[in-house]
Formats: sequence, C-alpha cells, structure tokens
Amino acid sequence: MFADYYNYWVAIILMMLGFYIVISDANLIKKIIGLTIFQTSVFILFISMSKVEGGTAPILADGITTYSNPLPHVLILTAIVVGVATTALGLAIIARIHREYGTIDENIIHDQDEEEYGNDEEAAS
Repeated sequence: MFADYYNYWVAIILMMLGFYIVISDANLIKKIIGLTIFQTSVFILFISMSKVEGGTAPILADGITTYSNPLPHVLILTAIVVGVATTALGLAIIARIHREYGTIDENIIHDQDEEEYGNDEEAAS
C-alpha cells in the first residue's frame, strides 16, 4: 500500500518539513528555504496527481484510447518560473533588510523596531 502512494507520501513529508521550517525559525533566509521546500512539495503533488496510468501524449494515433492531459505539467512549469522569481525577490528583500538592520533574525528586527518606534499598543491608545 505504501509503495502505491509513494509520491504522495513524499509530497506530504516535504510539505510538513517546509511548514515546520517556516514556523520554527526566526532566520529569514531559512524561512525562504522552507517556503521553497513547501512549494516543491506542491509541485510534486500536482505532477503525481496528473499521471494517467497507460496514458500517452495527446497525439491522435490508431489504437490509442488513453491520453494524458498536458495542462498540469504546463501549469507546474509556469509555477516553477514564478517560484524562482518570487524566491529571488524574497532574497533581495532580505538583503535590503540586512543592510538596514544588520541582522536577518526577525526577533531582533522586531525588538529594534519597538525600541525605535515604541510599542504599537501604546501608540494605538
């Protein structure tokens, strides 16, 4: 049973690993890596779901009755390009944050902001 759903288990494990990295660490670069792992797991899941057993490319030929749908693969290819661009933008923003604050730890950044701008709750009242 496990071997039949191997791709799905890999996708779930990668998804949970990426999610854990995002919520457990305050380092912004590690958060970007966690989001990238999570995103890769979604790609694996979509490609695994789109596989048609015994299906061929959608080219009309004699004797072929089962075709695979190429749309999920095209969508994932587009998502990979968007994911790389988003990751690059995130890393560029982190580089700018590091230049401004001298750190990429979100707890230290939050503390520096509280020192400079004060507590948000006090400013609201």
